[in-house]
Order: sequence, then structure tokens, then C-alpha cells
Amino acid sequence: MVHSEAAIAEEEGEGTASLREQVYNDLRYRLITGKIMPGVGISTRGLAQQLGVSQMPVRDALSRIAAEGAVDIRSKRAVMVPKMTQARFMEIMRLRTLLEPLAAQEALPHIDGERLRQIRAADEATDDALRDGDVNAYMESNFRFHSLIYGAAPMPLANRMIESLWMQFGPFMRVVYGRYGTASMIDQHKAATKAIAQGDAEGLRDAIAGDIGDCHDLMRDWEKLNA
Repeated sequence: MVHSEAAIAEEEGEGTASLREQVYNDLRYRLITGKIMPGVGISTRGLAQQLGVSQMPVRDALSRIAAEGAVDIRSKRAVMVPKMTQARFMEIMRLRTLLEPLAAQEALPHIDGERLRQIRAADEATDDALRDGDVNAYMESNFRFHSLIYGAAPMPLANRMIESLWMQFGPFMRVVYGRYGTASMIDQHKAATKAIAQGDAEGLRDAIAGDIGDCHDLMRDWEKLNA
């Protein structure tokens, strides 16, 4: 790929760290929202072309993501999302059940009117995606809904851990949703939004736990269908 002198200077100068972080965050988001599929080779050259950067920051980002368990790097030309197993999925769900209700509860006192408006907008977007059967839109709006809630909590380490878990199951869940659709999914967001509006910490915890439980049930159905 041919770069302009300005782009090369940015990658080699003071902008290197910020560029690498930007690429890293972009790839994390692609995994979280299922835009990178499991079992398909990840092309560093292709990603670099999409992002308009050299392959170096892409390789650096993939190395960091591999350390978090979301991709396997077998060689420079063999990078992919690892296969999801039932044991791995169950561990991810258990950790989500521990972390996300806690983050939501801790976030509640910090959710102001403007953030609640954004949460409701994300919920409406999720409703639209469920109605339309739009899997891509669902993955994006569902993550936005949850991240708006958890992001209000003064718990940066917990939020990073939660995103890491989402990054690991996102590609797989995208396959499951794409295969079986969104029609049978239960929307727990209304209960969560209502609990936030009422300042109900226990109700919010229950709604988030219920949402994670629905995801677990979908996986169980997938296991039955693929037995």
C-alpha cells in the first residue's frame, strides 16, 4: 500500500502511539460487534487497506488482542478468531454475570438525564433492529446500550474486562444470530431502562443478569441444534 509522506511521518513520529491505539480500538469494536467472523483468516493487509494505515499498527493491535484471547496468531499469514467451545462460552457467561450487574449497579448514581436519553435511544435502535431482523444493527445498538450503562461506572478496569469478554464472544454470537435470526430474542432493555429511571439498583442488576441469561439460553439452543 502506498502512503503519503504525511501519513508515513505520522506513523514514525509522535502520532505513532495514538495511531496504534486507534487501530487497536477499531479492531476491538469490529470483534465486539461481530464484523470479524470466526474461522475465517484475518488479513493484516486487508485490514490495513480498510483503515488506511500500514500493516505495522494492525499487526501490533492483533498481537495485543491475541494476548486477550480474542484471536489466534499462528503465523504472519494465519490469524483468526479461535473456535468457540461450550466450556469457553460458559466461562465467559459466568464472568459476564459477575461483572456486568456489578458495573451497572455502580453506574446507576452517575447516570444523568442526558446519558439516560442516550440509553433510551440505543434501546429504540435495538428494538428497530429486532423488528427488522437486522443482525448488524442489533450487534451495534446492543453493545452501545450496555456500554452507555457500564461506562458511567467509575470502574475503568472492570469496563476493560467486560469489553474483553464481549470481544471474545461477539464474533461467535454474530454467527448464531445470523444463522437463527433475532425473532426469538427477548429484549430485557426496557426493564433495565425503567430501573435506571426509578433509581432501582436491584431491578437494574436483575435486568442485566436476565439479558446475559437470555444469551446463555441461545447458546444452549445452538448446542442442541448442532449436536
